[in-house]
Amino acid sequence: MTKKNIWIINQYSGSKNHGMNYRSYYIGRELVKLGHHVRLFTGSFSHLLRVLPKMVKSKFMEEQIDGIDYVWVKTPHYTGSKSLGRIIGMFQFIFNLFLLKKEKFEKPDVIIVSSISPLPILNAYYWSKRYKSKLIFEVRDIWPLSLIELGGVSRFHPFVIFLQWIENFAYSKADKVISVLPNALEHMENHGLSPDKFVHIPNGIDCEEINNKEKYSDKIPNYNSEGKFLIGYLGTLGIANALDYFIDAAEKLKDNHDISFVLVGQGSEKERLAKKIYDRKLQNIKIYPAVSKEQVQSVLAQFDICYVGWFKHPLYRFGISANKIFDYMLSGKPIIHGSNASNDPIKDAQCGISIPAEDVNALVEAILELKNKPQKEQKRIGEKGIKYVYTNHNYSQLAKKYESIL
Repeated sequence: MTKKNIWIINQYSGSKNHGMNYRSYYIGRELVKLGHHVRLFTGSFSHLLRVLPKMVKSKFMEEQIDGIDYVWVKTPHYTGSKSLGRIIGMFQFIFNLFLLKKEKFEKPDVIIVSSISPLPILNAYYWSKRYKSKLIFEVRDIWPLSLIELGGVSRFHPFVIFLQWIENFAYSKADKVISVLPNALEHMENHGLSPDKFVHIPNGIDCEEINNKEKYSDKIPNYNSEGKFLIGYLGTLGIANALDYFIDAAEKLKDNHDISFVLVGQGSEKERLAKKIYDRKLQNIKIYPAVSKEQVQSVLAQFDICYVGWFKHPLYRFGISANKIFDYMLSGKPIIHGSNASNDPIKDAQCGISIPAEDVNALVEAILELKNKPQKEQKRIGEKGIKYVYTNHNYSQLAKKYESIL
């Protein structure tokens, strides 16, 4: 394929150096490997970033990371994911993008707008007309539906009405709409998307990260110094992750002295979850700080079982595509998945046990069932996850799907 100049606009993108979110970084890096030039526009502050870029006084800073030309756009700090400051930051981001002197950059052949925030579709649409570029809209979270169904915000709230107009505008103007959610087409059609524009490209993982396991093993704590059977969660400690059920399961198993639990991560729920553990005087579950992307496989190597769960929520009718699931699969550990989503990667891969969402008793039973299996059988189950993720979710393969629609 002819080399393309690709602009990716994702206010909440990070990198392996800065932390979450990683999708645009990995897709961009793999597209660079395929011979394309990638320029990534992202915000200087996000509640998802572990390390902030060292911005100077100007509104923009350029930096190259693994072949990607980053443009950090100045955005204000805010106190939390649901704060007014975050909304202000969304508008500041698109305003500053309009001030950017784009003439010094290469002319884009393709412009990709990746949510969480859909607002930069306004910048991208204007630029796509100016430069006669293809416009791609990537949906990772469906806004404003997520605000309505998960956040409890009224569909008649002025900001929600504005976001709904943005969503409809994006579907009508984009040349292609990429969704990480496999079953989102019906919703998008109801908001003006032509079915022939829809492309499903799930989240993924850099499968080479398994090679970091030994390299970073001495840079993390020993989460299991007593050598117990360890059930672990690694990822964002947020509302959507339904971690109360994980703690409730630990409480039910507190008298099983050969079983322990661990939470590794950062997020808005961390203090509340820690207080819940303290108030219930649970000694068999601990919380540790987040780790770098390079350290993830070293952490997972200490687990015997990986856990991920969700609420029983209608929003998941569109499916799920969580990065942590693919990290888990790559580790070769059996996975317990609490979900009522319309798709189930764990069941597809046969690499663990799927249980109903919000079902503590089923979680306890699944833990005991896996614990009582011989280690050889546990390993066999985990290896199915490795095979599945290499085949279906390796970013090097997903980037080729991207390339096919560029």
